[in-house]
Amino acid sequence: MFGTYLRRELRRRARQSSIIALGLALGIGLVITVTALSAGVKDAQASVLHSLYGLDTDITVTQTPTFTGGPGSLGFHFGGSSSGTRPKAGTTVSVDRLTSTGLGVLSTADVSKIAKMDNVAAAAGGLTLTDVKTSFTIPSSTSGSGSGGFGGGGGGGGGSGTFQLPTTITVQGAEVSGNAAALGPLSTAKLVSGKTLSAADANSDMALIDSDYATSQKLKVGSTVTLASTNFTVIGIVSQSASSNPPDVYIPLQRAQTLGTADGSSLKDKVNTIYVAADSASNITPVSKEISGTYPKATVDNSDNLASQLTGSLSSASNLASNLGKWLAIAVLAAAFLLASLLTMSAVSRRVREFGTLKALGWTSRRVVGQVVGEALAIGVIGGAIGVGLGYLGSALIGHFSHTLTAAVGPTTGTATPGGARSFTGGGGFGGGGGFGGGGGGGEFAGRFRSAATDSTHSVLVHLTAPVTLEAIVAAVVLAVAGGLLAGTLGGWRAARLRPAAALARVE
Repeated sequence: MFGTYLRRELRRRARQSSIIALGLALGIGLVITVTALSAGVKDAQASVLHSLYGLDTDITVTQTPTFTGGPGSLGFHFGGSSSGTRPKAGTTVSVDRLTSTGLGVLSTADVSKIAKMDNVAAAAGGLTLTDVKTSFTIPSSTSGSGSGGFGGGGGGGGGSGTFQLPTTITVQGAEVSGNAAALGPLSTAKLVSGKTLSAADANSDMALIDSDYATSQKLKVGSTVTLASTNFTVIGIVSQSASSNPPDVYIPLQRAQTLGTADGSSLKDKVNTIYVAADSASNITPVSKEISGTYPKATVDNSDNLASQLTGSLSSASNLASNLGKWLAIAVLAAAFLLASLLTMSAVSRRVREFGTLKALGWTSRRVVGQVVGEALAIGVIGGAIGVGLGYLGSALIGHFSHTLTAAVGPTTGTATPGGARSFTGGGGFGGGGGFGGGGGGGEFAGRFRSAATDSTHSVLVHLTAPVTLEAIVAAVVLAVAGGLLAGTLGGWRAARLRPAAALARVE
């Protein structure tokens, strides 16, 4: 009886029922679309952060560099000699240094200490380095005095010499064994050809190169890359699909520590980035706070505070989804609920004689209310089903028509990005005072070296999708039922107040 009467009433009032269902469908469809867009933005942000952090990495720990001088303080000495003895005039001096210039130095003991903290699943160290190559010819004559170092302070000099502008290669020293190998930038690299680094390569001169760098330098598996005057054999070519400026070369961390220097000092048993994985997402913040308390001078970044530094069109899409989209969806949904409630109450007022007759035939108020609520729920479910379809359509349109978005995380004052570099200034270098050893205001070499070493803004290209999740479907069903219940409750309350005698006496 209930079902038969419900079907007949919905067919009899098909136009009004369709308007109510369509209103609910639009509100629910918009909610699903906005929810899907928000999920897509979160996925895009996660892709960006993984391209910077590395697979499974939740937290990175870096430290402010203590670099204060020009190239001379990096350990560049004439003839590669630490004594600083000046070569004879006309001698060509070649420089090939693998240096850490953008991040402060931490020790491997710090990695072990962090790994033992509560709620830490794993920790790994890494070295982000820059290999700088240049050469110059000692001038034929000099005057004044200098420190003898490569760009040390001192008097200017005369004479002339040739200078080759420096070239740089970005290098990532990465863990290649144990659980730590799953952390850091190398863990997100996709092997294009050859093989990847393994635990057996920890102390060998083996390297992976980025596919873009391999193309630009015409390198392939089996080629040789020279870093710090050491020849590394290329055993594999990798690509970082999410990152637009990955390291050029990946080498085992142990070799990077052996060959690298920081401010003229060896990096033996040192790292400049620590990658940390928490044992659960809920423990990322507590672990970050514990690390900050243990290392107050360190910069501790996690996905939450790094996401707030994202700029570019991805950030705009995030703001659109979280602000405008959310409030627009709420407004439309509220309007849909109000429309459904008003139309249901209006329908009840037009069915006064009908309900009065039913009550006169023995229907109780409870049964009349149940009939009205049942009809409203049926309309709500139909609207919800249509709304889910509209939500899928909206998410598909977003995925089809959205352009590739950009996101950038760059170095800012007092902070550093994972594996990135901080700005630094220093005096000395070429161009000061007229001679190669001249002191004075940081010449062309210093400026170019600083620019190459600190240009570490991470720009990432991501394609925005809007996946419809199970949670969104459940939310749609709940909203559909809630809309139907709200409309039915108000309409039923109106119907329950009808008195059979008054209803039958009403002439329409």
